[in-house]
Amino acid sequence: MATECVTKVELSISCQNLIDKDVGSKSDPLCVLLQNMGGDKWVELDRTEKIKNCQDPEFSKKLHIDYYFEKVQNLKFGIYDIDNKSVDLSDDDYLGGFECTLGQVVSSRKLIRPLELKKGKPAGKGMITITAEEINDNRCVVLEVEARNLDKKDLFGKSDPFLEFFKQGQDGKLQLAYRTEVIKNNLNPCWKPFSVSLQTFCNSDLNKPIKVSCYDKDEDTSSDLIGEFTCTTTQLLDVMNRAVEYDCIHPEKKQKKKNYKNSGVVKIKSCKIEAEYSFLDYIMGGCQINFTVGIDFTGSNGDPRSPDSLHYMSPNGLNQYLSAIWSVGQVIQDYDTDKLFPAFGFGAQVPPNFQVSHEFALNFNSNNPYCQGIQGIVEAYRMALPQVKLYGPTNFSPIINHVGRFASSAAQQGNASQYFVLLIITDGEITDLDQTRQSIVNCSRLPMSIIIIGVGQADFKAMEFLDGDNGVLKSLTGEAAARDIVQFVPFRNFENAPKEALAQSVLAEVPKQLVSYFKMLNLPPVQPPKQQPKAL
Repeated sequence: MATECVTKVELSISCQNLIDKDVGSKSDPLCVLLQNMGGDKWVELDRTEKIKNCQDPEFSKKLHIDYYFEKVQNLKFGIYDIDNKSVDLSDDDYLGGFECTLGQVVSSRKLIRPLELKKGKPAGKGMITITAEEINDNRCVVLEVEARNLDKKDLFGKSDPFLEFFKQGQDGKLQLAYRTEVIKNNLNPCWKPFSVSLQTFCNSDLNKPIKVSCYDKDEDTSSDLIGEFTCTTTQLLDVMNRAVEYDCIHPEKKQKKKNYKNSGVVKIKSCKIEAEYSFLDYIMGGCQINFTVGIDFTGSNGDPRSPDSLHYMSPNGLNQYLSAIWSVGQVIQDYDTDKLFPAFGFGAQVPPNFQVSHEFALNFNSNNPYCQGIQGIVEAYRMALPQVKLYGPTNFSPIINHVGRFASSAAQQGNASQYFVLLIITDGEITDLDQTRQSIVNCSRLPMSIIIIGVGQADFKAMEFLDGDNGVLKSLTGEAAARDIVQFVPFRNFENAPKEALAQSVLAEVPKQLVSYFKMLNLPPVQPPKQQPKAL
């Protein structure tokens, strides 16, 4: 597999003078990064966190994108006012956007542009600032921080503290590297452990000064400064040898009060530097992606001989099932060396005795369900279709558990050599939702991702629920998934789009999911990349 020349780019986003959409309070903005896939088809690549009640947000979460020198990558930055918990942005107010190419951002390094509600219509006085940085250091800093005896800032109740870490930007100005969560009503807070890429944190310079500010979060007005201090990453790392603590100093209080000591103490509980591996590091380090297909042969698809059936072959020999297999398979087969793909059907009565099966081999050979390449899957599907009787019910869990067993035995090897991707193509009428939820929660602890493509015009509420984007998927007993492993996409959204668009949208999550699994188990690539010497 040829890997093109890719540079990893990190984008820092801030906005000024956003328009106000909320009555009685300021907007709660978030920035989404979309990439154009041809025509008017845009796919989300990343998004920042939401900041409450703020017209001049500086987002802490950075946006990451791979930069291909040889491609024009058209981007859109969209600012939305988020008023609910759903991930879908169609029900949120649009505060403005900005379109450009990644090449423009990279060559400018810092771009300040007006936001537009639509072409030629400015979004009030709203502006966006995009700062680009090439990421060429795969290390990250992992920190755990707490504080004690912070000043009480609120009249009723204690302070609601959070920390901000700033580094010096290329232009000498302070740039936000990370913002912690807010801990409510607590003068002795202990923040969640967090990791930030070393480059984001201190430009990979362990002696570069870092400014740390502690604020009291105020929902209605801007936050109040409790105190601040300056340190370096080297000093923070010293926590391995001794206690590392800093007086949190409020400059005005220090000037006014003679015997002022501090406004609290910030203590570094732990600080270490770890390697952060990318999807390409794992693939180039020898990780195989094993691709399995599961096809829905249930009665709700309609009789394959009837033109309104989802399994009906059009005169050009295609239908939505085959289009989906081709589209996704073309991309994923490059990552699998033997090009042998197990393919299954579910929900049909199968010859010779026409018992209902929820995981039958498409080639009817249960001992060897492998098809040679994507072409082999297509041929097996065309052969099987006239021989089976579409039936029901629509059970997903048997095929998920089937792939899960393979993933489980691969996990026993204790290295990053194998990852499994199951593609389920379905009309969405699921019968065993509770068992499927349990199967997905079980598989979230295995080297496995599940892609579901919904064909036809059904209401895909159950599929969207399994996707878990609106919060963590839980089993019926309340057990939460260890990580998000399901990506659902309705095929109808892509009928008029370029053929690459479906695959790009469907596969967008897989690299993150693969990395999240190996990171969860602290597994490096089988052959880790050689650390490139830093340019001086």
